[in-house]
Amino acid sequence: MTKTKNILNFIDIFSGAGGLSCGLELAGMKCLLGIDMDKNAIETFKANHHHANTYCGSVLELTEKELKSLTNHNPIHVVVGGPPCQGFSTVGVGDPNDLRNSLFKEFIRIVKITKPYYVIIENVTGLLALKNQKTIKNIITLFGKMGYHLNFQVMSSENYGVPERRRRTIIIGSRIHETITFPMPNSPIKTVGEALKNLKSANGKIYNHDLELSKIKSKLDLDRIACIPEGKGIRYEADEEAYLPKKLKLGVDWKNLRENRFRQTKYQRLDRKKPSPTIMTHRQNYFHPTENRYLTQREAAALQSFPSDFIFKGPLSAQWRQIGNAVPPLLGKAIGEEIIKMHDQNIKLKNLNKTNIQTKHSSDIVSNIRKRAFVYAKDAK
Repeated sequence: MTKTKNILNFIDIFSGAGGLSCGLELAGMKCLLGIDMDKNAIETFKANHHHANTYCGSVLELTEKELKSLTNHNPIHVVVGGPPCQGFSTVGVGDPNDLRNSLFKEFIRIVKITKPYYVIIENVTGLLALKNQKTIKNIITLFGKMGYHLNFQVMSSENYGVPERRRRTIIIGSRIHETITFPMPNSPIKTVGEALKNLKSANGKIYNHDLELSKIKSKLDLDRIACIPEGKGIRYEADEEAYLPKKLKLGVDWKNLRENRFRQTKYQRLDRKKPSPTIMTHRQNYFHPTENRYLTQREAAALQSFPSDFIFKGPLSAQWRQIGNAVPPLLGKAIGEEIIKMHDQNIKLKNLNKTNIQTKHSSDIVSNIRKRAFVYAKDAK
């Protein structure tokens, strides 16, 4: 855990199970509140963030009075979350019935209320694609009007100790810094084999690891996965020819498939010597490296870098959804440590009230931020 004289309090909007919150707390920050309308996710959040309050419901209905009460009127230094951004193509206008616009505006509303030093927004890599140019411009403009400088980066989780390849657009904003930095890759690549080696928590228990539920019920699927070598799967016709006997073929017209391939690899057996592919929200795409079964929730969570004592609540499908939607905690930890480093090194609290970043946030600065953001657009397509 990073040491800091000034602990930064944060709230997590659209928190889900709390992967990002978990990472920021590992870095040394303090979570005051998790907000989400998914009841199972909030139960998970409660079970793992013992000192934070929760709000289960739509952020549209969360009043300023409730927000201040739920945070015990403590200062909020950081607001984090994953608001949907792609629908926000015009400032202050747009389709009022587009829920994505409403949710992004609610994130802005809470930033206006709390006036944090920092904001952290996570989103899909496609946010930086050229087709979302208006969205990026308007995000920068809106935060600029509130006095925030923004920087954008596509971060790859495997560079930060996560045994999984997952790329996310991360936006960091600050009203007390003009220069915003991102963490450098800080860890050797961790593999599936390392992640699955020990799933026990400190008390010796293994949570959310029901091997009975991980069994493959379909005999046909069981026979097919038994033919797939470790680290392989079926995406192209050549894969099917290489691994499946005639009686187990998929019956696919490969020539009429788009690009003559599956969009996502089927019967994908993980490789113990490599990081995992991106863990999605359902288990059917991922098979154990050596055993003929699906991954358990605990194994999937380990690949997402959740601590072994992080407990997931709700039915099996809800747990998978929480795991697949989460920001990997170790990625969140790296982001948190970088913000703490910026805060400790460059900010003197006695000068905060004298700083007026808003007057410096010119159109030239907005333009430069946009140029930096689109350095990543080519990779994001």
